[in-house]
Amino acid sequence: MVWTNWAGNVTDEAQVRRPRTPEAVAELVRSAADDGRRIRPVGSGHSFTAIARADDLRLDLAHLSGIVSADRGTGRVRVLAGTPLRVLNQALDLLGLAMPNLGDIDAQTVAGATSTGTHGTGVALAGLSAGIVGLRLVTADGSQRWVDESDPELFGAARVGLGALGVITEVELACIPAYRLRAVERPDSLDEVLPRIQEHFDAHRHFEMYWFPGTRRVQTKANDLVADDVHEPLAPWRRRLDDELLSNTVFGAANRLLTRTPRAVLPFNAIAARALTERSYTAPSHEVFVTPRTVRFVESEYAVPREAVTDVLTDLVAWVERRREPISFPVEVRVAAPDDMWLSTGYERANAYIAVHQYHRGDHRAYFAAFEEIVAAHAGRPHWGKLHTLDAGQLAGLYPRHADFVALRDRLDPDRVLTNDYLDRVLGA
Repeated sequence: MVWTNWAGNVTDEAQVRRPRTPEAVAELVRSAADDGRRIRPVGSGHSFTAIARADDLRLDLAHLSGIVSADRGTGRVRVLAGTPLRVLNQALDLLGLAMPNLGDIDAQTVAGATSTGTHGTGVALAGLSAGIVGLRLVTADGSQRWVDESDPELFGAARVGLGALGVITEVELACIPAYRLRAVERPDSLDEVLPRIQEHFDAHRHFEMYWFPGTRRVQTKANDLVADDVHEPLAPWRRRLDDELLSNTVFGAANRLLTRTPRAVLPFNAIAARALTERSYTAPSHEVFVTPRTVRFVESEYAVPREAVTDVLTDLVAWVERRREPISFPVEVRVAAPDDMWLSTGYERANAYIAVHQYHRGDHRAYFAAFEEIVAAHAGRPHWGKLHTLDAGQLAGLYPRHADFVALRDRLDPDRVLTNDYLDRVLGA
């Protein structure tokens, strides 16, 4: 059966298994191991890399969805691994709870998002995986184990485990009481914002910036806590105009047209940037974090030390100005706190995150290659679910616990039941 990821740049034709319980997952993994076959779990397919590609058996976890248990007093919530974030966010809201932080897309499954190191933005907030306090793991021999701080090595590795140490079937999250945010979004000048970007990072609970290639224009978004009784919603007509019509319908049509007239892309960016106006509103946290995305694209994202963000952006701006490459998507800039997870981009380092995008029908190769060359000078660590070209040898120099992770993988999956070509490249065969 043909499977395609969200962006359409990764496909496979593996045999599909759709277990309905964690026990069924364990039996399928055990059977694959006994038969000498390879099996890969897949969530929503929102990774741009081939991390979920299966070359033999595909384990579709869509039926493992929903909350298993929740304790409002402690904020501890157990959720099945295949639960989409949008489903989890709505369920948590009904419980009076919320995730401490989120990215801007909610299509991923819980296990898929955490296993690849998905993050949001905020100087005091690490990635989503940092909120895991326990997880149920089916290892390559089909055995099940609960992993938490009592096993610090496996806990340090498995929260961002790339699906290489086992199949996650259940996750326990440390949630917090539901909260509201005020979002302030405004157009600005790159020359004004970039020199003070560290101040912007520190001044807000969440801050991100979008630069429009070929221009000196940016859009900033700052999110901060407000009291629960503050209700200043965005007018429905404004939401439809900005988020549905301009950001998706019109933007999608423009990209389809611009693929045939690439010289018009950068002038289009100048028009699009100036069309944006300031807006402010309050809403539940998950509604502020998440942005509707219907226009398909491919993406590469690297984490660099916070202090390197200005140099990286300056070099990227210079490359675009020199090459005049037709790049229709803005460049996203975020920040996150350090953590202790072995293969997390934030391992023992506070990072700025820079993400480059290209329309899925466009040619991203020269742009992404130049971006990788720029971040390489600053010890850039790639997001595991977003396009990069690094291999195990290069990654071992960027992730201090890479060798420890590989050694743990050797113990848990010596026969490589759970591998694929992507894992062989980034971890070694």
